[in-house]
Amino acid sequence: MEEPTGITLEHLRSTFPRGGELVWIGIRPGRRTAMEAPEAVTAVAGSGLEGDRYAASGKRQVTLIQAEHLPVIAALAGWESPLDPALLRRNLVVGGINLLALKDCRFRIGEAVLEGTGLCHPCSRMEEVLGPGGYNAVRGHGGLTARVLEGGGMRVADPVAPLQSG
Repeated sequence: MEEPTGITLEHLRSTFPRGGELVWIGIRPGRRTAMEAPEAVTAVAGSGLEGDRYAASGKRQVTLIQAEHLPVIAALAGWESPLDPALLRRNLVVGGINLLALKDCRFRIGEAVLEGTGLCHPCSRMEEVLGPGGYNAVRGHGGLTARVLEGGGMRVADPVAPLQSG
């Protein structure tokens, strides 16, 4: 269906006037272990992030969350101070671009190319780390899952750039 201006919704969904930025990296070395927050990491094609316990084949090789949602989650959980992204157990925090718009799209972060594969829903552990209501505070703000199509290095402050399809 075409909009009155002659621009289709398909065109609007694939148009990003600006990219985003990688603002934080988190690696989960083991079950229930503290997150590590390196300044750089290597994405491995078909697997995930080097050193992360969830690195494996499948659609959930990397998890991403929107930096702009961290204050919202904190407010909904009743926190007064800034929320440490490590509490949410996601691999990458990105800002400046709508993560939901990257679902089913390919995008570049640093040298790596990822593809958004689905929504990253919270787990029951959010009640434990954020307190009562933590699970519901993260609902709708949990971010995106992705798979690594092309491996390479990523560093904090690298651009997040959608790639043209086709």
